[in-house]
Amino acid sequence: MKKLASVCAGLLFLLSTSVFAAENSSEALEHANAAVVHGKAGHTPLLLEHAKAALEDTLAASIIAKGVAKNHLDAGAKELQEAIDQGTLGHVGVATTHAEAAVEHIKAGSKK
Repeated sequence: MKKLASVCAGLLFLLSTSVFAAENSSEALEHANAAVVHGKAGHTPLLLEHAKAALEDTLAASIIAKGVAKNHLDAGAKELQEAIDQGTLGHVGVATTHAEAAVEHIKAGSKK
């Protein structure tokens, strides 16, 4: 009976991790899209705010993800970090381009 309980607990844990990854990916995508919108409008502080939130969610999803999805989420995180770095320097156009690339990677990572 203890083995059955352990197996069930393990299966539930594995299923729940994919739910957390999807939740984090969804939130990351939402924030990354907002960063793009604000970047296109020239609102650097709001771009930075959303890019930082997207980066946190992307990294959280990446910890749980595996395979190709993890690779895309990691690439998305790199693009978001570059967007933050460029936005901090006042290069809103370049930062927006990196945020757009991050959106594509997060979308691709969410499909897997």
